[in-house]
Amino acid sequence: MPTPGVTPIIRRERFADRRPADRRADAAFVRALWQHFGAEPFERGNLDAGRLSWLFGREVKPADDPFDPADYGARLVLDVDAARATFPEAFDGEAGW
Repeated sequence: MPTPGVTPIIRRERFADRRPADRRADAAFVRALWQHFGAEPFERGNLDAGRLSWLFGREVKPADDPFDPADYGARLVLDVDAARATFPEAFDGEAGW
């Protein structure tokens, strides 16, 4: 059952004509996830549901099954291979986690 007031994470479609600023924001978010969590599962907590939704199902995946997209305690994980393929600039200068 969804928690009242919690914006659920959904998979948003990204199209080739996305604005460069949106793509940079996604890359910066991926970089922050990588720097803070690496490839380890993390709680959704108060991370931006909108930004997560642009990455959900591709670079960010559920860490547990079942997954409640409207639960602050739901765990996610960065799919490092997918993230590197889509946003290589997010990993520039990084030796790895």
